[in-house]
Amino acid sequence: MRLSSPLLSLLINFLLGASWAFALIGASTLFFSFLDVGLIYALFGAMLGALPFFVMILFLEYFIMRQEKLEELKKHTKLLQELVELQK
Repeated sequence: MRLSSPLLSLLINFLLGASWAFALIGASTLFFSFLDVGLIYALFGAMLGALPFFVMILFLEYFIMRQEKLEELKKHTKLLQELVELQK
C-alpha cells in the first residue's frame, strides 16, 4: 500500500507487522498454557489472546482505507475542477 507520506507508510506497515506478530505470540502462548486443561479451553484462550491485536489490525486497516479514500477524493475533486474550468 502507498500512502501520501513515506514515513507514515513505513510506520503503518511496521505497526501492522508488529500487531500480527503479537497476535500470533498471544494466541500461541495462551493456547499452550491452557492445553493441559482441555482443547476447547485452549482454543478459547488462543482467541482471547489474539483478540486485542486483531482489533489493532482492524483499526490500522480502517485507517489505511480512509487515507486511500481521501486521496482518491482529492484526485476526483481536482479533475472536476479542471472540467469546470474547461467549460467556462
